Amino acid sequence: MAGMKRYRLSIIPGDGVGREVVPEGLKAVRAAADVTGSFAIDTVDYPWSCEYYAQHGRMMDDDAMDRMRDSDSIYLGAIGFPGVPDHVSLWTMLLPIRQQFDLYINLRPIKLLPGINGPLRDRTPEDVDFICIRENTEGEYCGVGGRLRVGTPDEVVMQTAIFTRKGTERVVRYAFDLAMKRKKQLISGTKSNALNYSMVFWDEVVAEVGKEYPEVSVQNQHIDALSARMVLNPQQLDVVVASNLFGDILTDLGGALQGSLGLPASGNIDPTGKHPSLFEPVHGSAPGRAGKKLANPMAAITAAAMMLEQLGEDKAAKLVYDGVAHIALNGPKTIDLGGEAKTPDVGDAVEAFIRAQK
Repeated sequence: MAGMKRYRLSIIPGDGVGREVVPEGLKAVRAAADVTGSFAIDTVDYPWSCEYYAQHGRMMDDDAMDRMRDSDSIYLGAIGFPGVPDHVSLWTMLLPIRQQFDLYINLRPIKLLPGINGPLRDRTPEDVDFICIRENTEGEYCGVGGRLRVGTPDEVVMQTAIFTRKGTERVVRYAFDLAMKRKKQLISGTKSNALNYSMVFWDEVVAEVGKEYPEVSVQNQHIDALSARMVLNPQQLDVVVASNLFGDILTDLGGALQGSLGLPASGNIDPTGKHPSLFEPVHGSAPGRAGKKLANPMAAITAAAMMLEQLGEDKAAKLVYDGVAHIALNGPKTIDLGGEAKTPDVGDAVEAFIRAQK
């Protein structure tokens, strides 16, 4: 079709079940492209993974960033496998991509879907529906520190968190902008009673930026109390913003509230559009389930919907979101949700729903 947009996607299936769920997400994307008729995708597959590390001594090729730089988006399955320490796989692949492409927003919707039994008694989808904004490039994950006198009784270890005004202001402002589009409520996760430099600074920046958004009500809440609030009163949350480490922990708890770690998705986003954003399911590579087609692909499919949304293909994104919601309610369901469906069964059902909307 003349004038049709074409998107170039870098595909990194990764390890374990990542290789099984990524194809299901791509099926949904292609189905949405066919139904809307507004775009097409070209994919470039990369074998970078822990298996690649075992063979080549590195998680990615030296020119990996240059090869992905012109992509419109990056779609990742999962990273991690026995034999390669987690800090090696994380620090030589995912974190470099986040930092070098300045993917400073980590966006994680926390939503309980109809048809899914969450762990909270008597809580409904209306009660669990909020978004966490996690700072994604600095804070506690900068990798600044070291070890001295390793293995001796006098060993010293230091891990330093780095907070910059630029980095903090931009993630906080993004959260305020999102709050303006939703219920105009923002909760900032902090720990300024104990972290008297970094989190006091964080609170100050939230207050300063908040002056530009007088319509948004803001609460600062210590991260331990906020964690309890997520469990006891999730209906009180709408937009939550937190530092890299705090956001990481909060969003894994949020994923559990959704009823299965096979459901939450994540977007690593550069809002400026200068670099390709990266989308992935929150779950890990689950080596014990790899090759058995037991993994729930709904998180990967939702991540694909987030990717379409970031590309500006809102109609296609809605088709995919609706497909996931339909399957959550009506099945088929994988073993983590009490069903017996295999990974491709769920992907096929989502694809069929999308194509039926044409």
